[in-house]
Amino acid sequence: MKEAAAELGHLLVFAFLFCVGAFMVAPVITDVTMAALCPGQDQCSLAIYLTGLQQAITGLGALVVTPVIGNLSDRYGRKALLALPATLSIVPLAIMAFNQTRPYFYAFYIAKTLTAMVSEGAMMCLSLAYVADKVPEGRRAAAFGVFSGVCTAGFVGGTIAARFLSVSSTFQVATLASVAAAVYLRAFVQETDRGASLLREEEASRLLFPPSSSPEEASPRLPPLRKAPSLLEMATLLTSSSTFTRAAVVTFFHGLGETGLQTALLYFLKAQFHYTKNQYANLLLIIGITGSFSQLTVMPLLAPKLGEQKLLVVALTGSCVHGFLYSIAWSFWVPYLAASCVILSILVGPCIRSIVSKKVGPSEQGMVQGCITGISSTASVISPLVFTPLTAWFLSETAPFNFRGFSLACAGFATLVALTMSINMRPAEVQPDTR
Repeated sequence: MKEAAAELGHLLVFAFLFCVGAFMVAPVITDVTMAALCPGQDQCSLAIYLTGLQQAITGLGALVVTPVIGNLSDRYGRKALLALPATLSIVPLAIMAFNQTRPYFYAFYIAKTLTAMVSEGAMMCLSLAYVADKVPEGRRAAAFGVFSGVCTAGFVGGTIAARFLSVSSTFQVATLASVAAAVYLRAFVQETDRGASLLREEEASRLLFPPSSSPEEASPRLPPLRKAPSLLEMATLLTSSSTFTRAAVVTFFHGLGETGLQTALLYFLKAQFHYTKNQYANLLLIIGITGSFSQLTVMPLLAPKLGEQKLLVVALTGSCVHGFLYSIAWSFWVPYLAASCVILSILVGPCIRSIVSKKVGPSEQGMVQGCITGISSTASVISPLVFTPLTAWFLSETAPFNFRGFSLACAGFATLVALTMSINMRPAEVQPDTR
């Protein structure tokens, strides 16, 4: 167990460095985009549409690529496949580290769009499969929460750095952090046995303590999938139990709302309250610190007591409040208040990941995590197509009525649908940890 803990510790360090590099540019990218496309303006429809187009293309690519990469990692190893997103994420940051003028911005835009298809979804998918290989089912929900908390801590570290760096220095330091993550992965993170040791322990435990024949306690296991997954196989996976089906629907509508929020929020704040880099950084710091605290403390405490399904309902309630409060912000400080709701909303992902992880065997963790990421990516494709024109319309002078946060309210309603579906999930389908 000590060796496994050490190997997981190296994964957490890699994830922290990766997220520092990836998220450090978040507070400055809106100002950089506006300066490159619409200098001296607080509203820019072109910037909104290009951001939405990038999110849609990235989501479409991740939808196709991530399940395949997840399944390949079941055969060739998590570390071997993790090297791909770790390396690709360096390229767009290096371009902007060199220069931030318009030609370089377009080069960054293209490189970011292409590399994000692999780097964003695959990194989380493969890392969670790695955690599932190392951690028994009884402690897996807490482990997923801790991993997500470390990623959020990386988000906080990157945002703090951006708060005190110039724009050009921000991209340079982000590039160095991404390079450090790739080198650390290569040097220290050890390959897993794809859950073979956990499977042996589980089989030994069943010999000593035969499982109950109760259908409520039995967790259906899928047959191993040995080749690259087809759409039919992914559909079979998602319809193999009502738990998978409901988890897929919740993931889709939550992803629809969250991506819509990300599409609209920063441009809304720019137009409504004239936010700058430092104010973006302050807002993201609140989100990051609150989210990290929640995943590192709240998730490990509540998941064993409530069970993932009940905690998922609580988290989605917070996510709804989060979106609706942003939409009706009447003063510059209200978004800071809305950001505090992240203490609940950020737990949605770990809860869903833990629920589906317990429904498959060790050799299918990459596949199932890839499918969930693929569904989230599907939402990331559709959401910008809806929320980008909606945001540009209601921030323009031709809006049908004066409600600049209308697109944010629509994102909140999408999350409300996910909340409704999670409430209808029968408690017997997901058993709280009793070990």
